[in-house]
Amino acid sequence: MLDYFLQQLIFALAIGAIYGLIALGYTMVYGVMRLINFAHGEFFMLGPYIYTFLFSGLLGLGGLAPVLDSAIAIVVSFVIVGLLGVAIERFAYRPLRAYGRLAPMLSALGMSIVLQSAVRVTVGPQPVHFPAIVPSTPIDALGGMVTTVQLGILAAAVLLMVGLTLFVNGTRLGIWIRAASESWTTSSLLGIRVNRAVSLVFFIGPGLGAMAGIMYASYYGIMQPTMGSVIGLKAFTAAILGGIGSIPGAMLGGFLLGAIETFGTAFLPILSFGYIGTEYRDVFAFAVLILVLLFKPAGLLGETVSEETTVAKKDY
Repeated sequence: MLDYFLQQLIFALAIGAIYGLIALGYTMVYGVMRLINFAHGEFFMLGPYIYTFLFSGLLGLGGLAPVLDSAIAIVVSFVIVGLLGVAIERFAYRPLRAYGRLAPMLSALGMSIVLQSAVRVTVGPQPVHFPAIVPSTPIDALGGMVTTVQLGILAAAVLLMVGLTLFVNGTRLGIWIRAASESWTTSSLLGIRVNRAVSLVFFIGPGLGAMAGIMYASYYGIMQPTMGSVIGLKAFTAAILGGIGSIPGAMLGGFLLGAIETFGTAFLPILSFGYIGTEYRDVFAFAVLILVLLFKPAGLLGETVSEETTVAKKDY
């Protein structure tokens, strides 16, 4: 039982780290714009597709080691998806700010459908094999078996989370983002270019989503155009669980949701003598969403949004 518990713990941490990375995109956009970016799940989906295209092209050219080809493809995928996020914000969301919250939210929903349909038309609706980034080698850890892929995903996700925290809290651009999340009016009066802060958020958030997509596809070895739909909703649940608008909350919510989903799926069939099976895996995530909204709508680390902040953001 201890071996089984350790295996499930590593899996919970790995999948929770992926949820946390995607949730960061949701929470950063909401923290600055008070907008739920429903297209964020599609940025998660685009990451593996762009990586596969770039990696295959670099392998075809030759001249570099496969490890370098993979590293270059990862970095370029982050940049491409980030720039796509900036472009979508500039042309699909920004012109609708003056019309309240509903119009940009509907535009985000429309962009989600557009991006998913574009991938369906371009590469087809069928699942596609994803090339392994690192070999999946089993490792004996305290009697439990974990893989190098799980450990790699966890390490990469934690590094990205730590890097984002240091960037937001310790750089000038990070100060712009934090100031814009407090008040657009005050930030503008202090000389902060709010639109640049928004563009930066839409570059970092989708880029992190793409990285999470690459990790997810590398773990399961497959990708498909609809992969961002359910995973995006789960990450949104993680953002709400931790407190949407809070960067530490998004990380905490991701790990908590991963643990709830994994251990619930692993142990409930045992405790219920088989009456509850693993097919109820997705039920746990959305049950958590309902319970959090009922009993703690602000989330575990959520903060109260001032009326001045909400009203001011309609004027830009």
